[in-house]
Amino acid sequence: MASKRLYGGETAKAVSNFPVSGERVPVQVIHWLARIKGAAARVNGELGLLKPTTARKIAKAADEIVAGKHDSQFPIDVFQTGSGTSSNMNTNEVIASLSGAHANDDVNFGQSS
Repeated sequence: MASKRLYGGETAKAVSNFPVSGERVPVQVIHWLARIKGAAARVNGELGLLKPTTARKIAKAADEIVAGKHDSQFPIDVFQTGSGTSSNMNTNEVIASLSGAHANDDVNFGQSS
């Protein structure tokens, strides 16, 4: 388990703005979101759209999330905006913190939210 906060300002704002139920997004959803982000990074690295080292670091961080190593870093309320933007950004920020990549420009590259 991570001992320091790995998410950033967008996640903190979402926690403050949407304190609806006190129930977090199920970790299974977070794990699947991380799988998607890891796969996107690997493909974008293979296509030369991300630097190979950046893609590998993002994929490694995503794999750690899938393995449940950072479940405590996802405080977003299950009842958030309809598009899931808060969960997406929370995942981007944690992966960025773990990998040293940029949350939007690298981790979320080629994904819409």
